Amino acid sequence: MRALLAQLTRFGLVGLVGLVIDVSVFNALVLTVLSADTLHEGPLVAKIISTSLAIVANWLGNRHWTFASVGRRHWLREGIEFAVVSVGGMLISLGCLWVSHYALGFTSVLADNIATNVIGLGLGTAFRFTLYRLWVFSALRGSERVSVRPIGWSRPAGSTAPAADVQQQG
Repeated sequence: MRALLAQLTRFGLVGLVGLVIDVSVFNALVLTVLSADTLHEGPLVAKIISTSLAIVANWLGNRHWTFASVGRRHWLREGIEFAVVSVGGMLISLGCLWVSHYALGFTSVLADNIATNVIGLGLGTAFRFTLYRLWVFSALRGSERVSVRPIGWSRPAGSTAPAADVQQQG
């Protein structure tokens, strides 16, 4: 339970960095070049851009800090899986923004921020953490898993452990 709490804390801190990127870029865009007055779909386009930048920052933080102990070798597949889950979270946030802005008619910048960066963020965060932990960064992925061992650990003489179970150096 303690390990889960530590992992959840790291996930939250990485997410906080992503949130700052997302909210800052979103607001900069909707208050300037992508305002609803300039482009009808401006808030949605701004959210796609801001969330995409945050996704890249979050993948790097989660891969190298939050879930670093998993030690997966297939970084490209992991990156694609992370992107798929992140896009799912972004769609949740976009859905909240769309309902608020276009279906309910709450068109102020404040309403857009509440819809996407409070409600959408809360729902999307629960969705992403669950799928990152159980799928993207899962330690139970079978043969692609690389056990994390202290630096300098080597397989005991006569061990029949598969090579994939030995820590990867480098």
